[in-house]
Amino acid sequence: MKKSGTLPYALAVIAGATLWAVGSAVSDRREAWDSGSYWTIFYPAAIIACGLLGFLFPERPWRWCLALFAAQFATMAVLAGEIGNLAPLGLILFGVLSLPAIGAAMLASRFAGATSR
Repeated sequence: MKKSGTLPYALAVIAGATLWAVGSAVSDRREAWDSGSYWTIFYPAAIIACGLLGFLFPERPWRWCLALFAAQFATMAVLAGEIGNLAPLGLILFGVLSLPAIGAAMLASRFAGATSR
Protein backbone atom coordinates (compact mmCIF):
# COMPACT_ATOMS: atom_id res chain seq x y z
CA MET A 1 0.00 0.00 0.00
CA LYS A 2 1.31 3.42 -0.88
CA LYS A 3 2.16 5.20 2.34
CA SER A 4 1.50 8.79 1.24
CA GLY A 5 -0.16 10.72 -1.52
CA THR A 6 -3.69 11.90 -2.05
CA LEU A 7 -5.53 8.83 -0.75
CA PRO A 8 -5.03 9.54 2.97
CA TYR A 9 -5.95 13.20 2.46
CA ALA A 10 -9.10 12.18 0.59
CA LEU A 11 -10.05 9.68 3.29
CA ALA A 12 -9.44 12.26 6.02
CA VAL A 13 -11.50 14.93 4.25
CA ILE A 14 -14.36 12.53 3.55
CA ALA A 15 -14.33 11.28 7.15
CA GLY A 16 -14.24 14.79 8.59
CA ALA A 17 -17.02 16.13 6.39
CA THR A 18 -19.17 13.06 6.94
CA LEU A 19 -18.74 13.06 10.70
CA TRP A 20 -19.65 16.75 10.91
CA ALA A 21 -22.61 16.54 8.52
CA VAL A 22 -24.07 13.41 10.11
CA GLY A 23 -23.46 14.77 13.60
CA SER A 24 -25.26 17.97 12.69
CA ALA A 25 -28.16 16.16 11.01
CA VAL A 26 -28.63 13.61 13.79
CA SER A 27 -28.64 16.25 16.48
CA ASP A 28 -30.77 18.65 14.42
CA ARG A 29 -28.35 21.41 15.38
CA ARG A 30 -26.81 24.04 13.14
CA GLU A 31 -23.37 23.08 14.40
CA ALA A 32 -22.61 19.50 15.38
CA TRP A 33 -20.60 20.46 18.45
CA ASP A 34 -23.68 22.09 19.98
CA SER A 35 -24.94 18.57 20.66
CA GLY A 36 -23.85 16.07 23.25
CA SER A 37 -23.71 13.39 20.56
CA TYR A 38 -20.80 15.17 18.89
CA TRP A 39 -18.72 14.87 22.04
CA THR A 40 -19.75 11.29 22.83
CA ILE A 41 -19.93 9.78 19.34
CA PHE A 42 -18.60 11.91 16.50
CA TYR A 43 -15.53 13.51 18.10
CA PRO A 44 -14.28 10.15 19.45
CA ALA A 45 -14.95 8.68 15.99
CA ALA A 46 -12.80 11.44 14.47
CA ILE A 47 -9.97 10.57 16.86
CA ILE A 48 -10.32 6.87 15.99
CA ALA A 49 -10.33 7.72 12.27
CA CYS A 50 -7.11 9.70 12.73
CA GLY A 51 -5.55 6.80 14.60
CA LEU A 52 -6.52 4.42 11.82
CA LEU A 53 -5.12 6.77 9.19
CA GLY A 54 -1.93 7.10 11.22
CA PHE A 55 -1.61 3.32 11.31
CA LEU A 56 -2.30 2.86 7.61
CA PHE A 57 -0.25 5.85 6.47
CA PRO A 58 2.44 6.32 9.13
CA GLU A 59 4.55 8.93 7.35
CA ARG A 60 3.91 12.29 9.09
CA PRO A 61 0.46 11.20 10.36
CA TRP A 62 -0.38 14.59 11.88
CA ARG A 63 -1.32 15.71 8.35
CA TRP A 64 -4.37 13.46 8.20
CA CYS A 65 -5.70 14.91 11.46
CA LEU A 66 -5.35 18.48 10.27
CA ALA A 67 -7.10 17.56 7.02
CA LEU A 68 -9.93 15.85 8.88
CA PHE A 69 -10.60 18.79 11.20
CA ALA A 70 -10.15 21.34 8.40
CA ALA A 71 -12.85 19.42 6.53
CA GLN A 72 -15.08 19.68 9.59
CA PHE A 73 -14.54 23.44 9.64
CA ALA A 74 -15.30 23.72 5.91
CA THR A 75 -18.40 21.55 6.28
CA MET A 76 -19.57 23.68 9.19
CA ALA A 77 -19.17 26.80 7.04
CA VAL A 78 -21.03 25.27 4.09
CA LEU A 79 -23.91 23.89 6.16
CA ALA A 80 -24.28 27.06 8.22
CA GLY A 81 -24.28 29.23 5.11
CA GLU A 82 -22.05 31.77 6.83
CA ILE A 83 -19.69 31.74 9.75
CA GLY A 84 -19.20 35.44 10.31
CA ASN A 85 -16.66 36.93 12.62
CA LEU A 86 -16.41 33.79 14.77
CA ALA A 87 -14.46 31.95 12.05
CA PRO A 88 -11.05 32.59 13.66
CA LEU A 89 -12.33 31.26 16.98
CA GLY A 90 -13.73 28.19 15.23
CA LEU A 91 -10.41 27.54 13.52
CA ILE A 92 -8.61 27.82 16.85
CA LEU A 93 -11.07 25.43 18.48
CA PHE A 94 -10.68 22.89 15.67
CA GLY A 95 -6.92 23.22 16.07
CA VAL A 96 -7.22 22.41 19.76
CA LEU A 97 -9.61 19.55 19.04
CA SER A 98 -7.11 18.07 16.61
CA LEU A 99 -4.42 17.67 19.30
CA PRO A 100 -5.71 14.39 20.83
CA ALA A 101 -6.28 13.08 17.30
CA ILE A 102 -2.70 13.95 16.37
CA GLY A 103 -1.54 12.07 19.45
CA ALA A 104 -3.60 9.03 18.44
CA ALA A 105 -2.27 9.14 14.88
CA MET A 106 1.33 9.49 16.06
CA LEU A 107 0.92 6.57 18.47
CA ALA A 108 -0.73 4.42 15.83
CA SER A 109 2.03 5.23 13.34
CA ARG A 110 4.58 3.90 15.84
CA PHE A 111 2.60 0.65 16.09
CA ALA A 112 2.59 0.46 12.30
CA GLY A 113 6.36 0.85 12.30
CA ALA A 114 6.73 -1.84 14.97
CA THR A 115 4.54 -4.32 13.08
CA SER A 116 6.37 -3.81 9.78
CA ARG A 117 9.74 -4.88 11.22
